[in-house]
Amino acid sequence: QVQLVESGGGLVQAGGSLRLSCAASGRAFSSRAMGWFRQAPGKEREIVAAINSIGDITYYPDSVKGRFTISRDNAKLTLYLQMNSLKPEDTAVYYCAARGPYSSRVYYISEEYDYWGQGTQVTVSS
Repeated sequence: QVQLVESGGGLVQAGGSLRLSCAASGRAFSSRAMGWFRQAPGKEREIVAAINSIGDITYYPDSVKGRFTISRDNAKLTLYLQMNSLKPEDTAVYYCAARGPYSSRVYYISEEYDYWGQGTQVTVSS
């Protein structure tokens, strides 16, 4: 079993930055692929970043590429999402997700993840 707790969300002006953290507990964090997703009101959940278990492969959709950076500290059991140049359209609830253990590549869709955090609100004002 894995528990995920996100933090770092808040209200920021357009062009600003936030760093989200996801603290994990449970077994085998360092062997799990991880991801960040977001869901805005009335929209489907979408991926914003993914990272493999050892942190050397990442994925970003075009909507955030060059602005968001995913990273992980396996020693601290923590996943991060650095968000720069934020836009009002980035406003959403952001979720951390973990794949089952021994998952060496990145995963792109929500159905491929097994564990989810409760989410943290990010609001970008114009």
